[in-house]
Amino acid sequence: MCGIWALFGSDDCLSVQCLSAMKIAHRGPDAFRFENVNGYTNCCFGFHRLAVVDQLFGMQPIRLKKYPYLWLCYNGEIYNHKKMQQHFEFEYQTKVDGEIILHLYDKGGIEQTICMLDGVFAFILLDTANKKVFLGRDTYGVRPLFKAMTEDGFLAVCSEAKGLVTLKHSMTPFLKVEPFLPGHYEVLDLKPNGKVASVEMVKYHHCRDEPLHALYDNVEKLFPGFEIETVKNNLRILFNNAVKKRLMTDRRIACLLSGGLDSSLVAATLLKQLKEAQVQYTLQTFAIGMEDSPDLLAARKVANHIGSEHHEVLFNSEEGIQALDEVIFSLETYDITTVRASVGMYLISKYIRKNTDSVVIFSGEGSDELTQGYIYFHKVRRNENCFVCQKQSYWCFCNFSYLFVK
Repeated sequence: MCGIWALFGSDDCLSVQCLSAMKIAHRGPDAFRFENVNGYTNCCFGFHRLAVVDQLFGMQPIRLKKYPYLWLCYNGEIYNHKKMQQHFEFEYQTKVDGEIILHLYDKGGIEQTICMLDGVFAFILLDTANKKVFLGRDTYGVRPLFKAMTEDGFLAVCSEAKGLVTLKHSMTPFLKVEPFLPGHYEVLDLKPNGKVASVEMVKYHHCRDEPLHALYDNVEKLFPGFEIETVKNNLRILFNNAVKKRLMTDRRIACLLSGGLDSSLVAATLLKQLKEAQVQYTLQTFAIGMEDSPDLLAARKVANHIGSEHHEVLFNSEEGIQALDEVIFSLETYDITTVRASVGMYLISKYIRKNTDSVVIFSGEGSDELTQGYIYFHKVRRNENCFVCQKQSYWCFCNFSYLFVK
């Protein structure tokens, strides 16, 4: 992850305002930069970098010689950037995946650009030639983005709310900070005084619809029909591709492993693909739990089966309680389920950072949300068709997973 931060039309001293950007320094331990916008003395970008791709030329905001009027700050990964580059024959200046955003925007505008991105992302794009500011976020909101905007046109944007809440503005003692909606982009006019005015907020994609970038995907052809073997085969193809496209990194890859279906499938597939890519290190897997935790036992069994370099992290109840304040501060929520699930994640992340050189961490997170695997999903109101389809999809996924791991 990286941390992005930007101000437009600030009435206060930027050197003071920039202190707020340091509240998200944990998102980018490798480097940071503040950069004013030419011709707009009250506008600036801040960026905290975690170097995953192109460690030499990956600093932001990204500026290209070909487009001197474009400024880009983004957090995320664009998995199909090479495919888009090759298809449209763009001349790249760096190896950074986000560079594709600038080329696509220059070619077809913001709507075509964001619809063509296969990835997880949040971005701030400034076009000083056309006096526009664009904000965008991926379909599911995997990458966070928050904004605060006043009636007189002061705009502040950040990866986390904590980077905005202490900002000062003459019009109001407290800024109203809101999350930017997933699956949307916003167009704003940039005025000569650096202030902005919102033009439109557009929902560019719904998770039920096939994305525009699918036209250019190099995924193996899927087969029509709902026969069980066809569904299994299609799931195998899609799952393989989902893991493969996320290998896009110059840093060491590892995987969280609980020993359950989801993380075990990811770890087994990941290890297989790393071997095929002839990566020169052993996949590290990490499990966390209290003493005699069934997760630790199950993860150990899976790790032995697939042959990973396995690490176990033990913690007790007191350590979990001591981590709560920091977990809640990092999450920016008091939601009980989220906090409960994140304590272990926080502790194991600290262990990985301190004791290994692994940076890109895979996990089985998200599959229970997709297949309604949590026990409280039985309380959700739904029609009969939705319920039947959900049960069928989950059953197919389980069968597929078992066959694939074997």
